[in-house]
Amino acid sequence: MKTDQERQELIQDIIVLLYQAYDSTLDDIHALLKRIDDMEDEEDLQAIQEAREDIRIHGTVS
Repeated sequence: MKTDQERQELIQDIIVLLYQAYDSTLDDIHALLKRIDDMEDEEDLQAIQEAREDIRIHGTVS
């Protein structure tokens, strides 16, 4: 996991590159970021379903 400082530096570097990009490239980047976000949402939902199934099978620890 990156530190806040590392994240801020990376974000600033990305912003510079985005301002230099062609419009079509920005559209591609946006589509890729949306796809990544959707995939992460699907992974989160899958993990929740697996955890619920595990609780159903093994019960919970109090």
